[in-house]
Amino acid sequence: MRPYLDKVMPEAWRAATAFSSAIREAALKRGLTAQEVEFVMLRSSQLNACAYCLDLHAREARKAGIPQQRLDLLPAWRETSVFDERQRAVLAVAEAATSLPLTEEAEADLSGARSVLGEEAFVAAEWVAVTINAFNRVSILSQHLVHPRDAEGKIVR
Repeated sequence: MRPYLDKVMPEAWRAATAFSSAIREAALKRGLTAQEVEFVMLRSSQLNACAYCLDLHAREARKAGIPQQRLDLLPAWRETSVFDERQRAVLAVAEAATSLPLTEEAEADLSGARSVLGEEAFVAAEWVAVTINAFNRVSILSQHLVHPRDAEGKIVR
């Protein structure tokens, strides 16, 4: 088993979590909703195949009020009409920021997202994506465990 980055350097983990909290707060102040923040977190975590962050942010997304159908369809968001224009914009930001380098298609997606969200919310979505991508890497490199949960979300031992 690999060492947990957060356990071996707890001061770095505390700084990272403070950074994440500051980004979330700033994003909400600049016009993103809690649901939009969670959409970015989930989609980036899906693309990175970060099981720990997927488990965490799926629970957070449900708490934020994202309907289960949208969570189920998230990997195929481009193929359905259940996501509104803003949700589609933040999902495009999540994908572009996660799948670097930027392609022409990603650049077009970002341009479209910026026109939908406005500059402040657009930049906030990019910062959320940058942040979750960092946390995905910490969890993947640490091989953070995902524990089985019951229907209420409590860990099953």
